[in-house]
Amino acid sequence: MATGFFQQSFPHTAVFSSAFLEPLYPEPAEPPKDAQWVIVRENGVYLRSGEPPALLYTHEENKVIPDVLHSQYLGHRDGVAWYAREVAADTTVPGSVFYPDIRGLYGILPDDELAIAALAVRIIAFDRTTRFCGQCGSEMRQSKEERAKVCEACGYVTYPRMSPAIIVLIRKDDHILLARSPRFPPGFHSVIAGFVAPGETLEEAVRREVREEVGIEITNIRYLGSEPWPFPDSLMIGFVADYAGGEIVIDNNEIISAGWFDRDGLPDIPRKLSIARALIDWWLAGEDGNS
Repeated sequence: MATGFFQQSFPHTAVFSSAFLEPLYPEPAEPPKDAQWVIVRENGVYLRSGEPPALLYTHEENKVIPDVLHSQYLGHRDGVAWYAREVAADTTVPGSVFYPDIRGLYGILPDDELAIAALAVRIIAFDRTTRFCGQCGSEMRQSKEERAKVCEACGYVTYPRMSPAIIVLIRKDDHILLARSPRFPPGFHSVIAGFVAPGETLEEAVRREVREEVGIEITNIRYLGSEPWPFPDSLMIGFVADYAGGEIVIDNNEIISAGWFDRDGLPDIPRKLSIARALIDWWLAGEDGNS
């Protein structure tokens, strides 16, 4: 049974949160001269070469970027407008280095620039996949009043997709349950996660995913924290729960192995940037009150 919010500290820094960037509408009619730009190519970004490398391009630098396809307004920070500019897949930007995977920028960029890079890729993807109306097939235009696309013919409005997903740390005495997906590298384990189905509450999704993937029952479900996860458009909603019964029976689809691990015997686990690792670190630090 779920009984509300967990009261103990969960000091997770959501590195992909771009809440500091404020979308001000209506957006500027034209990019101002002091605008900053992120150059997006497919699912990656360009960084200007240097020590340290830089994500943002000035308005003047942006004017010479080759093979520009589309631009998208991202928001304002400290009075400065930020934009994403999409270039063609075979574009090379002089004096820059291309990073095809946003996760590869962790530790290279400050957290705020990492979040902006992720948002830029996400909003360009939204633009790319909503060129035509899903209702009548006509061309869509970018709204200047909100982050949305509007159909010129039928008036249908569509917004950037966000897919809620649960992620849960399961405790049993002084052990936690970790599992392996067939997509993981050898030896790598993580906590249970999955998408919320239509019509489900978050707590129902937690119970269902655990039951489907590892066959056990859980209780005392508590919310801990969340993380925008732009791969491509998830919102990870983190929980902790206690083992209630049953034997581990893997589904051999989403999960190929699972087991109980204590603090001294952890396998290879997720990197620091993820909420999965934040849940495990929270438990390792004894913040759950069970150490």
